[in-house]
Amino acid sequence: VQLQASGGGLVQSGGSLRLSCAASGRTSGNYRMGWFRQAPGKEREFVARTTWSGGATYYADSVKGRFTISRDNAKNALYLQMNSLKPEDTAVYYCAAGYPQYDYWGQGTLVTVSS
Repeated sequence: VQLQASGGGLVQSGGSLRLSCAASGRTSGNYRMGWFRQAPGKEREFVARTTWSGGATYYADSVKGRFTISRDNAKNALYLQMNSLKPEDTAVYYCAAGYPQYDYWGQGTLVTVSS
């Protein structure tokens, strides 16, 4: 499975961005998919994930109520709608897929939130 993340950019505090992750290759598995991020000088952290069906979603406390994860299996795509962005959301965002562990990772897309 190959993953390609896109949609990052520079946005002002309080703004919104929508990240996309396109999956290709052997996408027929019942993978969970998720988003992680890594800020400069920090370890990579979990942001959100969804089950194969997209029926259940889970969020880090730091983004709950502001970010929404969704997936479209017909398009082999994963999304992250990010609203009310804060400077501390600045990071490289990665999409990942696999079960039970995340075996596949995208290359990351940079999100920069200015104050």
